[in-house]
Amino acid sequence: MRARESQENIYDTALSVFADFGYQKSTMDDIAGRLSMTKGNLYRYASCKRELYEKTVAHCLLKWQSKVGEAIAGETDPRHRFLVMCFKAVEYLAGDDPFRRLLAHDPDIFPMFAENDPYGEINKNSVGIIRDILKQGMAEGVFREIDPDRISNIVFMIYKMFIIRTYIQSKDEFIRDMFADTVELLMHGLFIDADIDLSDYIQP
Repeated sequence: MRARESQENIYDTALSVFADFGYQKSTMDDIAGRLSMTKGNLYRYASCKRELYEKTVAHCLLKWQSKVGEAIAGETDPRHRFLVMCFKAVEYLAGDDPFRRLLAHDPDIFPMFAENDPYGEINKNSVGIIRDILKQGMAEGVFREIDPDRISNIVFMIYKMFIIRTYIQSKDEFIRDMFADTVELLMHGLFIDADIDLSDYIQP
């Protein structure tokens, strides 16, 4: 195998072990055994179990991000890009059973707030994808004027909330319907007449 293929196989195999047993109960021996390699050889790819775990999770997050990127790459209308991004990002885990099970073992992989995020750089790039779509939509006059930095972070927080509720805490169909309702609310807003100054309601 070429180095890149071998490394991907190691991360995929490590993921299967971590998904089965969780981080604490998994061992380097378990992973090496599943790979049919010696533990010493496995240490060529990571100096310890924690490093292998973090590299494995990062690999999974980047693959997830890449799939969403591929899904929106063919879309030119920012409205369609936004909708495809929203639904593909949430639906991805339905087809990645090992990573979904790993998230159930370790919800801290996907914390609500950025300051507690061990994979902050990867998720910052995901926020960047949202921000780029918002900027495109404003530039083309199909999104209203907003602060793209703040709103992209808000959208990402909403997205994380639904990931946690749908795949970690519950598989209730009601949650999935609620996500569709939330996207619809983002698209259309709530008030028919939105000519209201929010500063009247915000405490100084």
